[in-house]
Amino acid sequence: MKAIIVALAMFMALSVTQARDRVLVPAGSFHMGCSMGDDLCEDDEGPRGGIAVFVPAFLIDRHEVTVAAYKTCVNSGKCKAPLTHKDSQYCNYNAPGRDKHPVNCLDWEAAQNYCLVHDGRLPREAEWEKAARAGSTSRYPWGQTVSCKHAILDEVSPAKSSREPDGCYTDATFPVASRLANAWGIFDMNGNAGEWVFNWYAPDAIADLYANGDLSAPRQGRKKIVRGGSWDENKANLRSSYRNVKPSQQSGSIYGSIGFRCAADASN
Repeated sequence: MKAIIVALAMFMALSVTQARDRVLVPAGSFHMGCSMGDDLCEDDEGPRGGIAVFVPAFLIDRHEVTVAAYKTCVNSGKCKAPLTHKDSQYCNYNAPGRDKHPVNCLDWEAAQNYCLVHDGRLPREAEWEKAARAGSTSRYPWGQTVSCKHAILDEVSPAKSSREPDGCYTDATFPVASRLANAWGIFDMNGNAGEWVFNWYAPDAIADLYANGDLSAPRQGRKKIVRGGSWDENKANLRSSYRNVKPSQQSGSIYGSIGFRCAADASN
């Protein structure tokens, strides 16, 4: 009977995954932080080879949240509009032809609120990295190097060019899923828009908190974590272990590089 109940619960989780286009990531440990052979790691990424972190089963969006999806939430009155294309050419909201691009130029709280409205939350940092790695142990889910063939980034060409290299020479994001998915069928974890995650930043969180089972810690802080690198960031920032940090509110800045995707507990 217990086995039947567990199987039914997993079936229901898969049904939710399909309904919201979320991928079910099974429970298990992975090595979080600095990849083996990566000489670009910063101190807060931990030792080379990573640290074992156990992550319970969870669901994560297959795609970054698009302008069109976020606009539907705004029109329903449940979400606050982000900064728009009138505020900056780099903001996708209300930009002609960008409804399928990731929504950007929004605060952490707005991103978290959208996820709560859609029966989810922002992914915890350890969840995000596990999903991004998709079983890989290299710098990037496809190997040790990255180019515009793999992801949307600031790719400085070896040859001199008058074109802006940001966004693979477009100076903007791309529509979601413009590059191949990782091994678990998840798109744009590395590049396109950087992604808000749930956690406040702590430099030693991987070893001191996550490895000890507290994936939601710390409970307070000064800045939130952004993962994945973006269309206007260099190759080093797209590494699966790279930890970017930003104030949770844009204030006088415009977060044209930051979007998000949602996650949820597997039982939801």
